[in-house]
Amino acid sequence: MRATFILARMTFREALRRKIVLTALLLGICFLVIYSIGVHMIIGNIHSLAQNNAGGNPQATGIVSSEGVNFLTLAGLYAVAFLSIAMGALLGADTMAGEINSGTIQSIVTKPIHRRDVVLGKWLGFAVLLALYSILMSGGTVVSMFTQSGVFPPHVILGILLVYSESLLIMTVSLTCSSVFSALATGGIVFGLYGLAFIGGWVEQFGSLVQNQTAVDVGIVTSLIIPSEALWRRAAYEMQSPLSGILGISPFGTISVPSPLMIAYAGVYLLGSLYLAVRLFEKRDL
Repeated sequence: MRATFILARMTFREALRRKIVLTALLLGICFLVIYSIGVHMIIGNIHSLAQNNAGGNPQATGIVSSEGVNFLTLAGLYAVAFLSIAMGALLGADTMAGEINSGTIQSIVTKPIHRRDVVLGKWLGFAVLLALYSILMSGGTVVSMFTQSGVFPPHVILGILLVYSESLLIMTVSLTCSSVFSALATGGIVFGLYGLAFIGGWVEQFGSLVQNQTAVDVGIVTSLIIPSEALWRRAAYEMQSPLSGILGISPFGTISVPSPLMIAYAGVYLLGSLYLAVRLFEKRDL
């Protein structure tokens, strides 16, 4: 375990020195600035529209305003989820394949450490980095909205943890593929799987809306192939307002809600992917 933590620290420091992390951080800060400015410009209009549509009823005005604020918060977190996924995929895609192709990995595996420590150390280092990135982006989005509207989405901590879990799942799958394929092939496979989950999730949502069980089943099958989208939809369900959940009026909310069993499956899927990454790297001829 000591070797795993040493390699995790080395991986974390090396990732911070890579331009991809700095670029992602700067773009993330730009996103938060633009999002905050956009919210500032829109939120006054939301309150005005709420007053006009509520006919002067204070209670109705508050409900309509809260719905608008919740919509903007979920929209921001939807973008954060995608940025976190991209970050996780890019971190995992090149870590094993790139070091194998460059020969850098030889300086590590020739030392008296197990290969599994190499994989687990890299995974742990990236997991910590992703956690910090996710907290910065998700927390910044929620805090920006709260300071301007005074409204927190419900179950926000659980929602942020699920958003982070989605990026962690994608990073783990990327690391697994990187243990076998090149960085370019890994990127293609991972983003292809993410695209499959994304389309399958929307098919399931529309199927649930029009009560088409076949379409719902298609979405469930894609979630079994890779449950990344199921994690986002559960996060959206936890953070959407009760009214949006009942009416299904928010494009960033969810109608067909992934069950706790599906979320548990996602956790098993993540651990299985990590185990497979270890086994594949142990057997790979370097």
